[in-house]
Amino acid sequence: MIDLKAFEVWFLTGSQHLYGPETLEQVAVHSQEIASALDTSPRIPTRVVFKPVLTTPDAMHTICMEANACDKCVGVVAWMHTFSPARNWITGLAALQKPLAHLHTQYNRDIPWAEIDMDFMNLNQAAHGDREFGYIMSRMRLNRKVIVGHWQDPEVHERLAVWCRAACAWHDAQGARIARFGDNMRSVAVTEGDKVEAQMRLGYAVYGYGVGDLVELVDDVTDTDIDELVHEYESSYKIAPDLLPGGERHNSVREAARIERGLRRFLDEGKFKAFTTTFEDLHGLVQLPGLAVQRMMAEGYGFGAEGDWKTAALLRAMKVMSAGLDGGTSFMEDYTYHLHPEGMKVLGAHMLEICPTIAADKPRLEVHPLGIGGKADPARLVFDTAPGRGINVSLIDMGNRFRMLVNTVEGVEPDAPLPNLPVAHALWIPAPNLKVGAAAWIYAGGAHHTGFSQVLDVEYMADFAEMAGLEFLLIDETTNLYQFKNEMRWNEVYYLLEKRF
Repeated sequence: MIDLKAFEVWFLTGSQHLYGPETLEQVAVHSQEIASALDTSPRIPTRVVFKPVLTTPDAMHTICMEANACDKCVGVVAWMHTFSPARNWITGLAALQKPLAHLHTQYNRDIPWAEIDMDFMNLNQAAHGDREFGYIMSRMRLNRKVIVGHWQDPEVHERLAVWCRAACAWHDAQGARIARFGDNMRSVAVTEGDKVEAQMRLGYAVYGYGVGDLVELVDDVTDTDIDELVHEYESSYKIAPDLLPGGERHNSVREAARIERGLRRFLDEGKFKAFTTTFEDLHGLVQLPGLAVQRMMAEGYGFGAEGDWKTAALLRAMKVMSAGLDGGTSFMEDYTYHLHPEGMKVLGAHMLEICPTIAADKPRLEVHPLGIGGKADPARLVFDTAPGRGINVSLIDMGNRFRMLVNTVEGVEPDAPLPNLPVAHALWIPAPNLKVGAAAWIYAGGAHHTGFSQVLDVEYMADFAEMAGLEFLLIDETTNLYQFKNEMRWNEVYYLLEKRF
């Protein structure tokens, strides 16, 4: 399980000695109170840790270096209670390697109209102190999130919580290991990419293995291990009688359990956070891993089908961001369309590997022919996805940068039952509609594999893209294709200049 309370964000407050020790003492008291309130907020998933008020360049540099070295610290939140000359921050900010959020707030919510005096004005200067801090970050071209509002405002807590979750995902990606069983699906372009650039930009590393390395562990699984796992299946899912012990197809379920035990051991021993498979490289496996992949995704592993390591890493990041929230996040694929003029929709599915966290009801464990890969009929969980708002996210290698593409969608009920569809699925209407949404997606080079979430929204992904320095494109209800194409052209120029300078 992913526990975000194991992580910290550090609360940094800027000031200066100009105002004297009494004012600085009051700044510290106020800062501690704000940090404590954020730390105990039920919305914020991480710890929020107060750090002593910063007044000198050496102190600011030291705290940023300490944040870099602290494995629990996923980012820093900065606030200028008084005026804090921004040149003092240059060395520290230049050294900072953790995500940065700027909380533009002030201790008092309201102006004390009858009592306000010069002492009050000297103490409560965030209105222009934060502008000074904002200038130096802009001058240094630093990526950050700016959150504006009173520190007791629930909406401020929510904006900070989103950033904290994205910061946890970014921290999780640094040094993460992704296992790739087999290679890419043959001749497919969009699921490939530059793994070296990904490691430099995004922090994770992809390790390739022959499927035989997995088969060794699968073959070592004992009948006792299989019995325990099958019993867990029986208590967790709806199962047809012929799949139960003694049933005609029970062996298919046992083989799925054997694969799960072997796969779990491989990933645990290698400390992997995400993985890929491909139906074109299954030598030694009786069936394509389906049930095992679904169950491990539900526990927080990232996954990409057909060797798609970028989507595996993306899904892991989305799993970290959504940890502890109500709703699901899954690997997904735009599979087929409903192009009726009165209601165009996308049917999302995959051969087997859709995460049960997005299931509307208790999943059904079923065994059906796959019709591809030349292996035995695999076990899988079959279910419908509940209607509601969601997002589809794609991470694409554009050659000179990585592009994150997000489309907001509205999940809907099927127009009629799907009794013969033997896989888990979701049905949605992409914003602003299928014609514009699909055209924009194709113009942007979006992949057919995505991370699909009904718990995360655009802000999470935008915050993560900001931390990672990714190009970010959004397709939503405001999308206009002419403006969207122009945005991509302008971005192309920007990233060419960024590479040059």
